[in-house]
Amino acid sequence: MTRLRIASMLLDYRREKGMSQNELGVLLGVSAQAVSKWEREICYPDVILLPDLAKILGVSVGELFEEL
Repeated sequence: MTRLRIASMLLDYRREKGMSQNELGVLLGVSAQAVSKWEREICYPDVILLPDLAKILGVSVGELFEEL
């Protein structure tokens, strides 16, 4: 089974943009705690958020799901 690394990708891309978890959360309409949980692999963003998330981070949806 292949493990996806969306958590580390989100963290890296968010930091590259110089954004806080709160700033990203506000843009997506979710809490900073939700973003934190995504980055710690406690849960994942809802699929409906992926296009907006990718756009905000300046990447494609596919780039968020690179394999380890």
